[in-house]
Amino acid sequence: MDIRLSTFLIVWRCFTIANKREELPINEEIKVAELMVIGPNGEQMGVKNINDALTLANYAGLDLVLMNGNTTPAVGKIMDYNKYKYERQKKLKEAQKKQRETNKDVKEYRLSVTIDVHDFETRRRNAAEYLQKGHKIKAFIRFKGRQMTHPELGKDVLLKFATALEENAVIETQPKMEGRQMYMLLAPKK
Repeated sequence: MDIRLSTFLIVWRCFTIANKREELPINEEIKVAELMVIGPNGEQMGVKNINDALTLANYAGLDLVLMNGNTTPAVGKIMDYNKYKYERQKKLKEAQKKQRETNKDVKEYRLSVTIDVHDFETRRRNAAEYLQKGHKIKAFIRFKGRQMTHPELGKDVLLKFATALEENAVIETQPKMEGRQMYMLLAPKK
């Protein structure tokens, strides 16, 4: 046999085995003598021999799937396995989508008391795009040196930033002083 062909077959077999590990054993792949059979409508049909259970599944035109092989007796269910895999994959995608929605980030924007107009507009434009995606904004000013004597100037800049974004955001937390830093939280409008 050609070396390339044998290498291909070995790799293909490894991928096949790896893919089958995450799937449940069905029909003739089940290697237990007897199992508790659950019918297609969820009714318990009792403990059956594997051959009797396969006959019932074939008669119904469905698959016998080993749901739990670790219990005594093992539990098998008669169902359409392809439909089960499809619905399980659909639920997994939906769960991932919900997880992404709940894990919204808080984007931080650093402003200064002496911020230039162009820099201010750039940060405002970026923050507006981020708010439209549904994320929160934390705008903050770090006071340096003698700027600490006039925190009202920093508060004015933060409030100006909030009014520039008022069509996209609402103020969740009013400007607060925390050490040498003043911050404000903005949340997207519903």
